[in-house]
Amino acid sequence: MLTELRSHLDAFITSADEGSFSAAARLLGLTPAAISKSVGQLEVRLGVRLFQRSTRHLALTTDGERLYAQVRLPWSEINDALTDLRQGAGKPAGTLKVALAHTVGREYIVPLLGEFLHRYPDVLPDLHFDNRQVDIVAAGFDVAIGGGIELTDALIARELARLRIVLVAAPAYLKAHPAPQHPQDLARHHGLLRRSLATGRLIPWALKSKEGQELVASVRPSIVMDDPEAMARAAATGMGIALLPLPHALPLLESGALERVLPDWYAESRPLSIYYTSRKLVPAKVRVFVDYIVQEFATSGLAARIRQT
Repeated sequence: MLTELRSHLDAFITSADEGSFSAAARLLGLTPAAISKSVGQLEVRLGVRLFQRSTRHLALTTDGERLYAQVRLPWSEINDALTDLRQGAGKPAGTLKVALAHTVGREYIVPLLGEFLHRYPDVLPDLHFDNRQVDIVAAGFDVAIGGGIELTDALIARELARLRIVLVAAPAYLKAHPAPQHPQDLARHHGLLRRSLATGRLIPWALKSKEGQELVASVRPSIVMDDPEAMARAAATGMGIALLPLPHALPLLESGALERVLPDWYAESRPLSIYYTSRKLVPAKVRVFVDYIVQEFATSGLAARIRQT
């Protein structure tokens, strides 16, 4: 009976995580029909409907959302403990669900993973790319990498790098428009503005100088976006000046597609950090991944590279 209940909960939680029976089936090595049947048997056993089903959509019902919120984290911890026992106590193993932003993940994290996989072949990183900040606990992630995630009693953060937000523009734009010599000159320039995903508001250009001066610069808006990677690409085409986190601007700065504007001025940002849940017993797969990423940022020069001014 316990084995049957476990399989039902695995099917339910994985389907809720992935948003479909087909995706859950691929992860669990079963057929979509088997996953659907298992979830259906759990619904009969509990006497409630857990999912609203259609040919194209799978969504949790109110009862399903309540059950998911109550069992997702404890069930993950139970599975981690069982995996450790099967693989040998403390041996890193199992699926590691990681949330990370597109550019940070693609440019700086993915290139580090080859050596990690070589060291820990029984760990399966499952990477989810999204520029929106995630609720690590509610979404069932083991780890998240990004900046500005709100810390709670359920989370631990380890800093990877201090970040600067810098002004950039394409060489062609600066050739057609005399480069500003002071932030006040920005009022005569086209600006690529960013809208906060969290608040929906435009993010002001609050700048600081290396000498400690602070001001809010004005600019003529030419376009508004909520994605820093898209802003970097737009700036590279010559649409105007953008204020970008250095990790997003750096690949285009290094290629020459962008140039720094007013290099003595910058905006501050929260550190780039790696976050994980503050469980009493951190699974071995989480512990070694966090330690590995922190060490690589410190020893490979990555931390210095993306905090340069």
